[in-house]
Amino acid sequence: MKFLNIVLCLMFILFAGLQYNDPDPYVWMPIYLYAALFCWLAAKRKFYRKWYVAGMLIYLAYATYKFFDQNGVEDWFTKHHAENLAETMKATKPWIEETREFFGLFICIAALGMNYIYSKVKKA
Repeated sequence: MKFLNIVLCLMFILFAGLQYNDPDPYVWMPIYLYAALFCWLAAKRKFYRKWYVAGMLIYLAYATYKFFDQNGVEDWFTKHHAENLAETMKATKPWIEETREFFGLFICIAALGMNYIYSKVKKA
């Protein structure tokens, strides 16, 4: 678990760093750095279940918005037939950016959820 959390921490820091040229880095840098912080703390065997739940709820609310937003994930999947999101790094179409952001939130939720479950198992 320690190694996985260190890898996730570094990955989230990298994700945050890549947001510098994004139209809204002030939103995405804190999102990724929050996940990085709690992965780092989990690697040090410090678990904060209430903060995991708070983060997951916020991320889930934002992911739900991204899913149903105009040009969001739902549009990508239904209207654009799940077009390739990784064809180019430049998001030339609005649904590409929204869908990538949705999956970024999903990765954050998965990391926090994993640590939440692990912290409960570790306490038992």
